[in-house]
Amino acid sequence: MTASWFAPRNRRRAGLIVLAGAAGVGGTTGLGGAAAAQRVPHARAVPLVVYSAQGYDKLETTDFSKRYHIPVQLEDNSTGPLITQIEASRNNPKWGLLWVDGATVFAGLDQQNLLVKGWEPDVKWNSLGQESVPADHSYIPTGVTLMPALVYNKTVVKNPPTSYAELLSPQWRNKVGMNDPSVSGPTYPFVAGMMNELGGVAKGETYFRRLKANGLVINQTNGPTLQALASGQIELALVQSSAGIGSYFSDHDLAVKYLPPTTVLPSAIGIDVKAPAAEQAEAKLFVDYVLSRAGQKVMQTGDPTGDSLYYPVIQEIKPRAILPSLASVKTQTINPYKWGALENKINSWFSANVVQ
Repeated sequence: MTASWFAPRNRRRAGLIVLAGAAGVGGTTGLGGAAAAQRVPHARAVPLVVYSAQGYDKLETTDFSKRYHIPVQLEDNSTGPLITQIEASRNNPKWGLLWVDGATVFAGLDQQNLLVKGWEPDVKWNSLGQESVPADHSYIPTGVTLMPALVYNKTVVKNPPTSYAELLSPQWRNKVGMNDPSVSGPTYPFVAGMMNELGGVAKGETYFRRLKANGLVINQTNGPTLQALASGQIELALVQSSAGIGSYFSDHDLAVKYLPPTTVLPSAIGIDVKAPAAEQAEAKLFVDYVLSRAGQKVMQTGDPTGDSLYYPVIQEIKPRAILPSLASVKTQTINPYKWGALENKINSWFSANVVQ
């Protein structure tokens, strides 16, 4: 794996789920500090508002609420709409923490001074975790996937492409699909990664214009793009690795490969700098829980054919066996602060010139 610096998903539905704090289920066996729960005395518990686009978020927040007697309000949606909500309510924020895929999202929020800085959980990061922690500790990585994975039906496509340039050939006209980066949070890092690899925004724009001219099919998120593949509308789907690998469980004729390089996509949690002190403390406790053995178990089992197919960022936690070794994949890590600052501009360009 290569890195260039230190160190957006399919949702089934959106909705607000309120979880009342429940009676004890015991403490979490942490990989860091054992006394984390003492941060939030029960008598001072306030609702923790979680904005999330993770497939296991309901199970994770439910278990957290039961363990620590803290009420949780979960707003489950795609990344794009969640960020729109955050930016629209910046003067009167409604969220406590954000949990989505893509470091560029958090770098953009950090540059707007919307995140708590200078705090890091007491855990032992592996190399992926170390590469994903920002210098100012404004967000906390929770796992890593890759973007994109190339998914295809091996009974239909006998010789899949081996490079991004091949996607522009007449052989793949009207046969390639991907997600809309303004909706799918994981897709913007793919777009930015292509621009990074090709040598800049202008060269990346040229590539995506050519891909559109070759009949690129755009859907909003991983699910519809994979459905287009299943229906035969397209033959090649560029989606998040967790979604691509997960699709194999429902159709064993599907295969996944990675065009070089694929972009490392951290999932992360950021805490609202304007949240009340009590809610910030609960948010930090939630991070401790997510990175504990108990929290990681829920992450790895709560969405078994989707977001649970991630690479851990904590020592002692192993990826699920179905995941290929990262040593077999050529990857790149883009600078989220460079590309996060450009996200709105690039997504607007993409919407006007590729989606339309």
